[in-house]
Amino acid sequence: MQSVHIPRSAARRRAAALFAALGLALGWALPALADDQPAAGGQTDTTMPAPEIPAGGPSLLRDGGARLLLTGGVSTIEGAAGGGLVPWALIGGYGAAREVGIQAFATGVSSEDFRLYSFGAAANLGDRIELSLARQNFHLRGVGAAIGLGNDFVISQTIIGAKLRLIGNAVLDQNTLLPQISVGAEHKINDDTVVVGGVLGLKRADTDFYLAATKLFLGQNLLLNTTLRLTRANQYGILGFGGLGGKGMAYKPEFEGSAAYLLTRKLAIGGELRTKPNRLEGALGGTTFREDAAYDAFAAWAVGRHLSITAAYAGLGKIALRNQHAAYLSLQAGF
Repeated sequence: MQSVHIPRSAARRRAAALFAALGLALGWALPALADDQPAAGGQTDTTMPAPEIPAGGPSLLRDGGARLLLTGGVSTIEGAAGGGLVPWALIGGYGAAREVGIQAFATGVSSEDFRLYSFGAAANLGDRIELSLARQNFHLRGVGAAIGLGNDFVISQTIIGAKLRLIGNAVLDQNTLLPQISVGAEHKINDDTVVVGGVLGLKRADTDFYLAATKLFLGQNLLLNTTLRLTRANQYGILGFGGLGGKGMAYKPEFEGSAAYLLTRKLAIGGELRTKPNRLEGALGGTTFREDAAYDAFAAWAVGRHLSITAAYAGLGKIALRNQHAAYLSLQAGF
């Protein structure tokens, strides 16, 4: 896979430009979706008919509204709406045009050698813009003591995210193959000055950029998503950014994909795949710090409109010295 080289100064300018564009979009985002929703007085825009539920199929519509349960996604470990590992083009929650929604999440991932706790919140602005904030705490457990860092050494990072829906509406666009497409950014700030900024001497802050396309097939109760990410992150940023000695600082394109099947209007099952860069392999000799693709198989249950629970089995690939297989549990509340 070819590397995409973007100079660091140019990357900063692009990050600033993207966040500025998202900020400016606040001025027009809410009225821009007026044609996505029923007009005042109960009249409906005939150019955007409401989706039809197949006769005899399960009713996926939530009570009293036009957004679908679960199809706003859950919260990823980095705070954006999507699956557990992959952001989707959907704007999280059930907010529609001229509405603002807020959701919060808490996630735990436990493997043989490590634990990750992630929590945060996101805002839905008119089903056009999503702003998120997440905090991750990565516990080394016994590995920390084995390498002289003390038992249960913790590496933490903060992730500030923004997502803008560009075109399409996954729910309403049932008469076309056009998916919903969104662009997003995740700015990650790693706190660790001992391992990441000290022993490894890696960059501790950087920004990921992604383009996501999501298509919902109501007749088949099927959701498909693909995401292209430009990143310099090692293990999602938990092990910093770029390569040793300031090398390997070119952005690399990585593929991410999700598929979900709605068994009922409240229960979905699916899986995800996320490829990652492999910049640090051999940092301590051999195959140490090798980074593999991650995947999961999940089940998401909407307890009600305001609460969902997601459980998953995740294969995280090799972290440090051996492959990690993890149990994943996430709670999300939305208002």
